[in-house]
Amino acid sequence: MNTSATADWKHTHTFDEGNPLAERNTRRAVALTAAMMVVEIIGGYVFNSMALLADGWHMSSHALALGLSLLAYGAARRYAQDRRFAFGTWKIEILGGYTSALFLLGVAALMLYHSVERLVSPVAIHYQQAIAIAAAGLLVNLACAWLLRDGHHHHSHHHDHGHGHGHEHGHGHAHHDLNLRAAYLHVLADAATSLLAIVALFGGMLWGADWLDPVMGIVGAGLVAAWAYGLLRDTGRALLDAEMDAPVVAEIREVVAECGIEAEITDLHVWRVGRGKYACILGVATSADATPSFFRQRLGIHEELVHVTVEVNRLAA
Repeated sequence: MNTSATADWKHTHTFDEGNPLAERNTRRAVALTAAMMVVEIIGGYVFNSMALLADGWHMSSHALALGLSLLAYGAARRYAQDRRFAFGTWKIEILGGYTSALFLLGVAALMLYHSVERLVSPVAIHYQQAIAIAAAGLLVNLACAWLLRDGHHHHSHHHDHGHGHGHEHGHGHAHHDLNLRAAYLHVLADAATSLLAIVALFGGMLWGADWLDPVMGIVGAGLVAAWAYGLLRDTGRALLDAEMDAPVVAEIREVVAECGIEAEITDLHVWRVGRGKYACILGVATSADATPSFFRQRLGIHEELVHVTVEVNRLAA
């Protein structure tokens, strides 16, 4: 039976520091991708190469998606101080990554359609010119991939709970910029398709295996679709606050279980508000004379918890 309830909260105002380096590198990748797109489209028309023309238009969709990622960074920065965003503007970047994943699925479908069409109705290819431009495209894609290489980093903490148990534990959390990952996957998809195109073009030129070009296109479409699915899954989880299986949730339960008094979690909600940063609402029932600040102090060992609300329902002895 509840005799009283008290609540307390901790709020850290800066939820996400942004990612200016990623924004700057994405801007460079957009410029490189757009320039190579123009070269491939012009080369496709000049050398009558459907392969190059298709790859050029394919690259245009990636340039558009990279531009979308860049706009997401700009919007997140512009509205960073807007009080309408209760937990900051990080999810603008996540929304950009989710939309980019949808673009990736569209690219995969387009690649599959054109590859099957070319398999049914082969076209003549100017192999040497197409290989030269495809190789240049691969170099550009690799340069962009280097600029946008995944910004994940891991860190570990070793905490002494101070509960009288002398108990230390370590844990690692990955900080993922899903908007950057979306941009990275777009250029990686371009690099993969360029590499597959080069292999297919060499096969056609050396052994007359014209069918290799569309078959490699089908393989590339499957690869791009798999990347898109993974990105949709991760960004969708963040947008829908499906974070209750995150490691920090188990750590919160562990803190309450080892707090030195008998307490039961009656309510727990955890969601991400930034890269590697979480908000938490915790309800605890106990017959001990414990305040919300008692539990907040113990949760303080997890610096990834930047907004914590605790309610303590005191039970009759």
